[in-house]
Amino acid sequence: MNSLKTLIIISLLITFSTDGFAQNEHDHEESVKNHQAQNDSDEAVEENGHEESAEITLTKDQQKLAGIQIEVLKKRNLNYKLYAPGELQTNGYKSYLVSPRTNSVVMKRHKALGDHVKQGDDLVTLFSESVAEAQATLKIASAEWQRVQQLGRKVVGDSRYITTKNDYELAKARLMAFGLSEDFINDNSSFLGEYTLNAEIDGAILSDDFQQGQRVEAGHALMLLSDESQLWVEARVQASKQLDLPVGTLAQVKVGNQFYTAKVSQEAHTIDEKTRTRVIRLLIDNPEDTIHPGQFADVYFNVSTDQAVTFVPENALMRTADGDWAVFVETEDNQFIEQEVELGRVLGDFHEIFGLEIGTKVVTQGAFFVASEIAKGGFDPHGH
Repeated sequence: MNSLKTLIIISLLITFSTDGFAQNEHDHEESVKNHQAQNDSDEAVEENGHEESAEITLTKDQQKLAGIQIEVLKKRNLNYKLYAPGELQTNGYKSYLVSPRTNSVVMKRHKALGDHVKQGDDLVTLFSESVAEAQATLKIASAEWQRVQQLGRKVVGDSRYITTKNDYELAKARLMAFGLSEDFINDNSSFLGEYTLNAEIDGAILSDDFQQGQRVEAGHALMLLSDESQLWVEARVQASKQLDLPVGTLAQVKVGNQFYTAKVSQEAHTIDEKTRTRVIRLLIDNPEDTIHPGQFADVYFNVSTDQAVTFVPENALMRTADGDWAVFVETEDNQFIEQEVELGRVLGDFHEIFGLEIGTKVVTQGAFFVASEIAKGGFDPHGH
């Protein structure tokens, strides 16, 4: 009996061992097949360079409803507008700073902030000890010069005649150096030390930083006169922009709700340390005095590419999950697929692109709708 039990146990062990070996062999074969399939898939990806992107079909009605527009990619020159923030400023070449040329006391103002003045108008009257001394010296020199002239050159001699004349002209020149007009110098009715500064140009008074009775030093800015018939616009362009804007280049300047035409007059050759921008200065005519220094402006330069390029509108570009840029192209009628591109220069509202063949049909309007339709269909629009 014991021998029979032993034989049965040995037989069962052999059966279990054989079945286990067969199952392990089957599992191994399945693993090899799966591994080979994965290798074939990886090789396909490597051969194509990327996984195949999802393709979607949109009917004509869908495209029309979504406003989808398709353009054939080609190289061409582009005229576009480049935006830059700007600010109106006084024309420094048509402005005049009114200031005393010697320490003085303000006696009286004749014009105020905002007044429009003509050349020669009285602006401010001051008093100065230095002017008083110069006026006294001039009176003495003038009287002596008149007496020598009456006596004549033959009577007084050449030396005295020339010396007296030089003394008179020197005393007069000293007063003119203080900023006094020749008419004021020749007017003997004024009090010693009092003098009046006059407008050197036609213009508006943009500042008047002083009070009557105030003692001011030489060079202190009392008033700023500016001819506002032509102003400066200082536009700030990104330093990275490689632009050729020669003198005379036209631009559109928007101030408030009004547009004005301006011309490039100068370009700074240094970069602002704070804003990292460079300044483009333009001239803008203001004959009706409708705009003023200090106002902000939007400047739009008219720019052209120097050679033919391939480009798409900014809203044709989409970000992939990897952070790359892509566009949607029509491969066949009503069928769309995503294609990655490389970006070049920003051309106003357009962007230069590389990586697509000339003749490719690109979605230029409605790219977001195409991406959303792919996503709704359960596809990954980025091929993942």
